[in-house]
Amino acid sequence: MADFTKPPLEVYRPPLNESLYNMDDEDLTFLKAQSGIQDPDALKKQIIAVQTKAYDLYSHACVRRFSFTRPKISTFPVYQHVLDLGRKGGIVLDLGCCFGTDIRKCWSDGIPAENLIASDLRPVFWNLGHELFQTIPETFPIAFLAGDALNSDFLESSTPLTSPSDVSGSAPALSSLTTLTPLRGYLSAIHISSVFHLFFEPQQAQLARALAGLLSPAPGSVIFGSHGGRRTKGFNEKGYCSGGHHMFCHSPESWQEMWEEVFPKGTIKVEAELKQRKGRDEGADTGSLVWSVMRV
Repeated sequence: MADFTKPPLEVYRPPLNESLYNMDDEDLTFLKAQSGIQDPDALKKQIIAVQTKAYDLYSHACVRRFSFTRPKISTFPVYQHVLDLGRKGGIVLDLGCCFGTDIRKCWSDGIPAENLIASDLRPVFWNLGHELFQTIPETFPIAFLAGDALNSDFLESSTPLTSPSDVSGSAPALSSLTTLTPLRGYLSAIHISSVFHLFFEPQQAQLARALAGLLSPAPGSVIFGSHGGRRTKGFNEKGYCSGGHHMFCHSPESWQEMWEEVFPKGTIKVEAELKQRKGRDEGADTGSLVWSVMRV
């Protein structure tokens, strides 16, 4: 089995390509506001400098394609619902947060810092996010936890709670946490994108069970995100993960089945759609699986 903690193999390390830098007006406005850099050329120079540092450490495709510059979380159909949850006191977790761009979007859209928490396996990305946006923990006071969500010492898998009465007391202060386990049953929303497809099928199911245990049993609580998918469940023989192995992909149908095995029957609504990626042939077997799992 691949070691997901190691840097990618050289064979899967295409060179950086500045021509992939393509910023639309909305993303540019967001980056200017968050970084304080108003000059587009200076901002581009800053982004490329941070990209180079990150790619030298871990050559993830999202780094090479400048995906870290674009808030993905606000593109999901459930985003406005998530904002409502967070503004009313619900806790929102961004798992696999990388540079922290998505959690910054939530913060800029009005979710208080004390209701936001981010986590990633590699804290260097979070630190590079501070460099990219020219912030420090005092000016961007979002709780961050470094850890492996597949490690029970960091996130202990547990049975999903079924009733709000099962959650006693108040959630712990996010800034006091050293692991995610104490948040069991307290999370109103969990965003996780470009993470599940890093793992094989058993590990994907393990991660789903761990996240299910964190989710609040209150109706409307939601886990959502996107990652590589296929029309038929199986390996994408043309797609490689940074660990050097083929990407295992669920279909929309198998993805729904997996979550319905994780949660008690009748307690969730799963939506999953395979969306075509730009530049791909119409009708291609692979695409981006966009999904949500909501408590009912």
